[in-house]
Amino acid sequence: MTDRELARHAVAVLAYRGAKPWRNAPATFATFDTGAGHTPLVILQHLGDLMEWALRHVEGAPRWHTDALGTWDSEGARFFAALAALDARLASDEPVACDLGRLLAGPIADAFSHIGQLMMLRRMAGSPVYGENYFVADIVTGRVGEAQSPPVQPF
Repeated sequence: MTDRELARHAVAVLAYRGAKPWRNAPATFATFDTGAGHTPLVILQHLGDLMEWALRHVEGAPRWHTDALGTWDSEGARFFAALAALDARLASDEPVACDLGRLLAGPIADAFSHIGQLMMLRRMAGSPVYGENYFVADIVTGRVGEAQSPPVQPF
C-alpha cells in the first residue's frame, strides 16, 4: 500500500466511524451540553473545518477557515462532502502538496479524536451508539459518504 492509498483508507475509516455518532442522532443531541466543553454540533462543525483544511493542505493552500455554524444535518453533509473531495483528490493523478504523514498526524488524527468525543457524548446524552469490532468492519477505500455498511460484529 502506498502512502496515498493509506491516506485514502484513513479517509474511508473516518467516514465509517464518523457516520456512527451522526446517523440517527436524536434532535436534542446537537445541543447537548455537559457544561464542560463544546456541544456535539460545534464538534461536528470542527470536523468539517478539519477535513476542508486537510484538502487545502493536499492542494497546496493550507489556510484555516471556520464556517458559520449550521444545523446538525448541514454540518454532517459538509463533513462528508469534504471527505469526498479529499478522497477524490487523493485518488486523482494530481500532485499532493503536503507530506502525507503530517496529514495523518494532524487533521486526520484530530478528526478521529473528535469522532470519539461524539461517540462518548451520544452515550452521555442517553442515545448510545454501540461499539463494534473495527478490525472486521466493512470499510472500503473510496466509500466516504454517510451511507456505510452495518456493523459486521457489534460488541
